Amino acid sequence: MSDHLIEPRALAEILGSTEVCDIRWRINDPGYGRRSYEAGHIPGAIRVDLDDDLSAPPGPGRHPLPTPARFAATLGRLGLMPTSNVVVYDDVSGRVAARMWWMLRSIGHDSVRVLNGGFRAWEEAGLPVSIADSAPQPAVYPTPDRFEGVVGIDDLDDRTVVDVREAERYQGLAEPVDPIPGHIPGAINLPSGLSLKDGVFKSIDELDAIYGQLDSPVMSCGSGVVACHSALAMAVAGRPIPDVYIGSYSEWSRSGRPVAAGDQP
Repeated sequence: MSDHLIEPRALAEILGSTEVCDIRWRINDPGYGRRSYEAGHIPGAIRVDLDDDLSAPPGPGRHPLPTPARFAATLGRLGLMPTSNVVVYDDVSGRVAARMWWMLRSIGHDSVRVLNGGFRAWEEAGLPVSIADSAPQPAVYPTPDRFEGVVGIDDLDDRTVVDVREAERYQGLAEPVDPIPGHIPGAINLPSGLSLKDGVFKSIDELDAIYGQLDSPVMSCGSGVVACHSALAMAVAGRPIPDVYIGSYSEWSRSGRPVAAGDQP
């Protein structure tokens, strides 16, 4: 279907030559990823933690990027090298795993795909599950110069900001995490769920109908995680990978800047 996705049975055929990363995670439940991994994972998968491995400590946003040096050190600890063929997965249709996909792509590591449908699709396909803890062989991953495609809070003027949170959060009707409900003024709302049907990505034509009208957008969400999932959806549709505002609404809502509410930008 795409250079950015892989189907469960296709992954099963290349497990021995692929580095698989399990990135299951739940907000406000820091032990969820470890418990899920220990209960069963794709054979040979390495557990990756969103908070510890793919983020710096919170501030100003909830999931800022680590430094390139720290990310390279993490990749080396996970046994990854620039030549590694990587597949990432979670159990929420890629909404978390796409963060690692985007981070790798943004440092020029192109051989990375997201498991379409995630762990649920793997199990539903009747494929094997392991409870063995995988211990990767440490490697040396060269430190990249920077993360490409990162937009900061001061770089949003004159850009089309796409808020991919649920409509209720965009409109300010509900806000379970951040201090002020609403959205960045001028941002349009295309919830990440629009790209999915029954937990897997829609067809290329369907995705292009959703995202094809966007011209060089900046993806934003709550904390720069699910925004990467919508960036993935655009890539699957054959569009260039868009920029991501990593601080997203978690940074904006704490910055003292104006906040909009309602269903209009």
